[in-house]
Amino acid sequence: MIENYNDFINYLYSYQDLEYKKFHSKIILCDNLIGIRTPILKKIARNLSKDNYKLFFKLNKHNLYEEKLLHGLTLGYLGLDFNDLEPLLEEFLPFMDNWAICDLTASNLKIFSKIDGIGFNTIKKYLKNKNFWINRFGFVLLIDYYINDKYINSIFELLNNYKDEYYVKMSIAWLVSMCYIKYPNKTLIFLKNNKLDKWTYNKSIQKIIESRCIDKNTKEMLKEMKLK
Repeated sequence: MIENYNDFINYLYSYQDLEYKKFHSKIILCDNLIGIRTPILKKIARNLSKDNYKLFFKLNKHNLYEEKLLHGLTLGYLGLDFNDLEPLLEEFLPFMDNWAICDLTASNLKIFSKIDGIGFNTIKKYLKNKNFWINRFGFVLLIDYYINDKYINSIFELLNNYKDEYYVKMSIAWLVSMCYIKYPNKTLIFLKNNKLDKWTYNKSIQKIIESRCIDKNTKEMLKEMKLK
């Protein structure tokens, strides 16, 4: 399928959904896409992981949204040890250029649920990267795999050191809200003593309030905590 890369791109276009393209391009703020629904891309990525994935990575031009996302999704299906997967992941990271590629790739890297401290230290490295998309990728990995008893306090420490960029701050607010769902008391203490800027702090509270898991009285209490 992938020995002739132009044929592979034509194959992708056979799954084009123009209505979805119109809808999705507005959400991800990207015009350079075919318009293929995510479940179909995941199925293609699974097949690529069983085929000559190294050739796919080599031939991939990373021009289209789907090309980049397929690269990221395929990594999650390879079944490699992290020592073997990490260099492949490092090669892919610079191609992440929107929130959907960050988030969908992160959610598909189930290996992070199995590598504990190695994964956490890898994420800390991502959070220090100069590329803010890689920063967001790190925060989403925390959301997906590290909100637990062992790492909750470490997450709060990381949250006080971040870059002032919209998509990073949105991921931080999302992370705070998910921490609150699992650890409301600890997260409340964090919210009362943190280094978040006003916008990120208020957005964190807003996202907690929007959760269906929060009762009415708690929502009212949180509203009062917003900074004016």
